[in-house]
Amino acid sequence: MAKDKDEKKKSSNYSAESITVLEGLDPVRRRPGMYIGTTGPEGLHHLVWEIFDNSRDEAMGGFANDIEVTLLPDSKIRVVDNGRGIPVDIHKQTKVSALETIMTTLHAGGKFGGEGYKVSGGLHGVGASVVNALSIYCRAEVHKDGGIYVQEYAMGKKKSAVKKIGTTKHNGTIITFQPDQSIFPEINFSFEQIVNHLRQQAYLVKGMRINIIDARAETKIKDTEVFYIRELELEVPSVSFYFEGGLMSLVRFENDLQKPIHKNIFYVEKNSNGNDYETVEVALQYVDDISSRILPFANNIYNAEGGTHVTGFKTTLTRTLNTYARKNNLISEKEDNFTGDDVLEGLTAVISIKLREIQFEGQTKGKLGSVEAQGMVTTVFGDAFGMFLEENPDDAKAIIQKVVLALKARKAAKAAKDSVLRKGALEGMTLPGKLADCQSKSAEESELFIVEGDSAGGTAKMGRDRKTQAILPLRGKILNIERARLDRMLASEQIKNLVVAFGTAIGDTFDISKLRYHKIIIATDADVDGAHICTLLLTLLYRFFRPMIDAGYIYIAQPPLFKIRKGKEIFYAYSDEERDKIVGKDVNVEEIEAPTLVEDEAGVPSPDDDQDVGKNKKTKVSIQRYKGLGEMNSDELWETTMDPKVRILKQVMIEDAREADKVFDILMGMDVPSRKSFIQTNAKKATIDV
Repeated sequence: MAKDKDEKKKSSNYSAESITVLEGLDPVRRRPGMYIGTTGPEGLHHLVWEIFDNSRDEAMGGFANDIEVTLLPDSKIRVVDNGRGIPVDIHKQTKVSALETIMTTLHAGGKFGGEGYKVSGGLHGVGASVVNALSIYCRAEVHKDGGIYVQEYAMGKKKSAVKKIGTTKHNGTIITFQPDQSIFPEINFSFEQIVNHLRQQAYLVKGMRINIIDARAETKIKDTEVFYIRELELEVPSVSFYFEGGLMSLVRFENDLQKPIHKNIFYVEKNSNGNDYETVEVALQYVDDISSRILPFANNIYNAEGGTHVTGFKTTLTRTLNTYARKNNLISEKEDNFTGDDVLEGLTAVISIKLREIQFEGQTKGKLGSVEAQGMVTTVFGDAFGMFLEENPDDAKAIIQKVVLALKARKAAKAAKDSVLRKGALEGMTLPGKLADCQSKSAEESELFIVEGDSAGGTAKMGRDRKTQAILPLRGKILNIERARLDRMLASEQIKNLVVAFGTAIGDTFDISKLRYHKIIIATDADVDGAHICTLLLTLLYRFFRPMIDAGYIYIAQPPLFKIRKGKEIFYAYSDEERDKIVGKDVNVEEIEAPTLVEDEAGVPSPDDDQDVGKNKKTKVSIQRYKGLGEMNSDELWETTMDPKVRILKQVMIEDAREADKVFDILMGMDVPSRKSFIQTNAKKATIDV
């Protein structure tokens, strides 16, 4: 008892000794999420963006025009620019080289004032040092004033002082880093994701050339012997970008698979606040689609969460279109004004704002917080877009007609929701008749299996854990909603059943807090139809239930493809490779016969171990190929696909929303040639069941 009192006394002794002071870059390693958002794939790629942004800022300032990003073996990244080069002279405050200061000190950089940078994306002075802190290896090489200067680091700490190693004809900086696996559980850089991100940057900075090289397959690269990797002339995947068209080119690229409803792309670029380095740049075009694509940038940093510049744009767009439509009698006096949702339907817009003293909400810069940005966008965009409508009456008429259609569809969708969802709830709408609900009322432990057909549904209902597992069978393929409006969707019985089963409602009434299951599992057959149904469901979830994907609630079940019986042992294989491993390399699958079954003492059929297969006596092996969940009995389905202890589920995640948009457009849209091309290009990656 006395010991417990001593322990309590000790734990309650809160003094100066209880305070931990983290020095240098230790805070970054201790709490990396504060600086890069996550230690998952997005955070890993954020390291690339941080180093690239420094090079891009040199280009924005007019000091560089050629940037190269290379993926090297051992998960290394190398970023080169031909800018001014990081200063290497001694810093007055730190008493060490400016290069060492920048690479090893938080909040040290040339973007806090002065004339180093008029406009930049990296403004907190943490980018390079954070990357250094989270890397087991980092090397900075500076070409400046005819000399080559090098310093190497490990986990944020220098290995030696900055030293001059030679002479050069180049100017610029080379940063090479290798992420720390103790920080990042999985280090796998996506060449495609890097290409997509840097393509945008090439559009945003006119006259900037960007090269991306994937040299990971090369075992030995003499990367320290050249300035640009391309000088080695390696036969490896590479992409180059250079655009003079700016944002208009980016809009054309985004609308490549869409049908524009008006000919001319709106574009404006104008200085604001009476200076030459604070600008607003906007490009937009409407297409025949129901979704919108708004790409906001602040100092060329993509703001995934929007911000004040997006608020100013949306407000001004809505007001300008309402004013023009009323002025030109394109909508009747009885019609309601357009809402923000109406004017956004089918819109592709790029908003780029540049500010000297810019404020983001958080280090990841996902949202712009600068208050003045809203007024800048309102003034510049409002005047220019109003003039565009007046000068292009045919384009203006097409845009207004598109928005009017969206307004009517919104009213129809509201009526459909009122009749289907709200009315039903008031009248005590019951859950779909096909749904076999679970007993638990806790969403955290409840699971919903969406299965294909009544046969699989019946088996799943018998094999499930009734306490936590609900089953909803679908009859055939659901509606392809990629181009369907909400009112048409809710006319589909299958989709209506899904909406009601989820409990979240849909559209502007969607509420994820009312979701009845925190695991929604798509379980379809392992054939072409099953894959199609799965894609249709994912399209629905992505377009109308995106927060459920972002929250990690959506899964795809992985039932086995084979049941293998060796003697009295039973195995399940989930791929051809796994089947071959279980059966053995020396067994020709084509020659395996299903053995004759005899009854054991309990009357249960089992392989006769004394039966011959072929000419030689050996252990009997039989393989059953499952093509559908309905081919399994309830016990098999439980022990392979539904039992939480052994089942395999793939969680659905969206790493790149814009790329996901394009894939859905291609696979589920109306552009048949693009879909055919996509399938032909990616067919070699598919596992085909013949």
